Amino acid sequence: MIVRTLEAAEASERRVVAPNKNWESTRLLLQDDNMGFSFHITTIYAGTETHIWYQNHLESVYCISGEGEVETLADGVIHSIKPGTIYILDKHDEHLLRANSEMKLACVFNPPLSGREVHDENGVYPLAESEPETCSA
Repeated sequence: MIVRTLEAAEASERRVVAPNKNWESTRLLLQDDNMGFSFHITTIYAGTETHIWYQNHLESVYCISGEGEVETLADGVIHSIKPGTIYILDKHDEHLLRANSEMKLACVFNPPLSGREVHDENGVYPLAESEPETCSA
């Protein structure tokens, strides 16, 4: 059994801050935990816009607190995000995430992240060295 607290993880190397300071993510469950997915609590800072395009991962995002919106770039559709909303990037959707207020999000990634990833210039997280490239849906 694995037991961790958010507080302890936030004080460790599991807390990752974006280079542009738009977000931070505390990675509670990672690839080396061997669960087949990773689980993170992510804070998106108020007034920010983040370009994201997970070409190598699928992600589900549940809003715990705060408000914002997600815009899918393929069709320009904007979805309101508020507590109790989940959005699921089941087609590697390229999108913009905007925070009207500070947002706390619970995020699940498949395949799992290794832990230190940040978005590259295209909004992508790279696959970890030992992850098979199975996520091409």
